[in-house]
Amino acid sequence: MRKLRVIKTALKAIMRNPMRTFLTTLGIVIGIAAVIALMEIGTGAQEKLRADISKMGVNTINIRPGQMMQGGVSTGAGGRSTLTNQDVQAIVKNCPAVVAASPVVSVKGQVIYGGKNWSPFSISGVSADYFQIANWTVQDGEAFDELMVTRGLKVCLIGATIVRELFGDEDPIGKEIRIQSVVFKVIGVLHPKGANMMGMDQDDTILAPWTAVRARLKGAGQSSISSVGGASSSSDSSSTGDLYTSGVSFYPEVSDSNLPPVRFANVDSIIASAASQEDVPVAVSQITRALRAAHKLGDADDDFTIRTMSEFSDFLTSSTKTTTNLLLCVAFVSLVVGGVGIMNIMLVSVTERTREIGLRMAVGARKRDILRQFLIESVVICILGGFIGIFIGHMTSVALAYMLNWPTAMSYSAIVLSVGVAAAVGVLFGYYPAWKAARLDPIEALRYE
Repeated sequence: MRKLRVIKTALKAIMRNPMRTFLTTLGIVIGIAAVIALMEIGTGAQEKLRADISKMGVNTINIRPGQMMQGGVSTGAGGRSTLTNQDVQAIVKNCPAVVAASPVVSVKGQVIYGGKNWSPFSISGVSADYFQIANWTVQDGEAFDELMVTRGLKVCLIGATIVRELFGDEDPIGKEIRIQSVVFKVIGVLHPKGANMMGMDQDDTILAPWTAVRARLKGAGQSSISSVGGASSSSDSSSTGDLYTSGVSFYPEVSDSNLPPVRFANVDSIIASAASQEDVPVAVSQITRALRAAHKLGDADDDFTIRTMSEFSDFLTSSTKTTTNLLLCVAFVSLVVGGVGIMNIMLVSVTERTREIGLRMAVGARKRDILRQFLIESVVICILGGFIGIFIGHMTSVALAYMLNWPTAMSYSAIVLSVGVAAAVGVLFGYYPAWKAARLDPIEALRYE
């Protein structure tokens, strides 16, 4: 009953001066509102970032040819032709953490349809597994299958940008376009992805079987189709079964003076996909072992480089968290300022109510009752400001999301944290005024004018 009376007395004291109470809580309201708004905007930005990276394939692994030294000058990454379709097969066969892999052959050129022409951002030759790896679906038509890749059919899928620039309102399915003067048939339209985080238009692309791109657009002979596709004739089936142990030394002893070996089966890069983001490091290790064994490198350095999206993902996530934490530090400064304001008002309240404190002590109130009363007043003011700040902060984030199209997400951890911080501020900055009130001498307090 004594505790309830103390709480009741504290609440009456707060309601005695509502305007002063409101002004006292204003600093806490602003601080908590800033924390909630920033936390919700930061959480929304991180979720949007994770979604964008997921669309790009956070569990994808890119393997590119390594460098070579020629006349003492490094050609840089990709200067050595070291990757083949047999490497793709070795990865799929020997790497349990890899769910799919595809060769990639990239070309540049002009695309023509009727009286219109366009230069796409990318023209890539891939296998049928590429769509699973890149998490890319077909909006209209159909994707090419492995049989089409094996036969090297001149078919392709185009992005939304290509559709807009070349076809307009016309249905592109079944139409023929010319890529580098070679006719390809459009069999599907890719689902729009929009721009990626680097600002590049992902829809400005054409995907075709890598065998067709390698043979028709890269200048390789038509005879290469059967070998790279796996449908070789009986005369050369023995040589393509084990590319690296045939009579031709495709991987000679590694030397700085070696010229890049010329092989029709060369591909520009390989893209693979792990089962999940957590499996990416294991997949990278397995791919490294498989390629080193396939290339018979021995003690030589890797003749390939491996890059993963997880590095990029970690970098962007870390940058977003750093920015959010920096803004939160600024918001917590306002909480400290609000706490100092509460301490100031509580000290004024103690001075104004000195005679009241002396009278309460004279009729039997103990020091801890006085301490508890003023401490409760401080905590209630802060928690009240915290709840108001939570509401204002949430409405601010919703308004920003509506007006500026910023991504936001409700952060329950931020709400719990804000209430806890508000209570902590009330205790921290209200303890000294409460302690000072409890230390008053009853006789001196009654004499106070």
